Amino acid sequence: MGYEWLSAPASEIAGTAAGLLGWEIDAHGVRIRLTEVEAYSGQGEDPASHAHRGVTKRNEVMFGPAGYLYAYFIYGTHWCLNIVCGEPGRAAAVLFRAGAVLDGLEVARTRRPAARNDADLARGPAKLCSALAVDGTVTGLSAVDSAGPVRLLPPSRPPMAAEIAAGPRVGVASAHDVPWRFWLAGDPTVSAYRRHTPRVRRNAS
Repeated sequence: MGYEWLSAPASEIAGTAAGLLGWEIDAHGVRIRLTEVEAYSGQGEDPASHAHRGVTKRNEVMFGPAGYLYAYFIYGTHWCLNIVCGEPGRAAAVLFRAGAVLDGLEVARTRRPAARNDADLARGPAKLCSALAVDGTVTGLSAVDSAGPVRLLPPSRPPMAAEIAAGPRVGVASAHDVPWRFWLAGDPTVSAYRRHTPRVRRNAS
């Protein structure tokens, strides 16, 4: 199975995201099967996207070509990993939200000592990055080039359409009700859904 489908039009990002379920990520001695992903579109189209307001030094990789990685830091503590999709010039990316560790289980346990069980090792985008030992240094590197430290690999067993569920995105302040989060229904490694709750600002006394 090739990677050409990652370059599908950015307008089809939801389908591309769902198509990534079951694919595998291999990095630094650990391989993970993707069980949950989340799609983001581009400039002027998706208020939740880092590319919504146009090209910046931080997000320029999101504008293509497809197959490259975009890692970003959140809350001053965690990394999140995306793969760029769509045609060059129109930003689109898919966030790797969760997965099941297939190989390198002992290594992943060492990197995630707080995990309650093996299903929790990569259950969430920050946990997934920790299990893979991935950080911002992978931004701009190809995930479809065998020479890179992070490789995206075809699924050993592609999921059937009936196994895939969709719903609102998680952890975004804008466009959080867009049903662009996709996951394998019933899989224990899928992260818990928490609806976005706007922060209430208190008036200074």
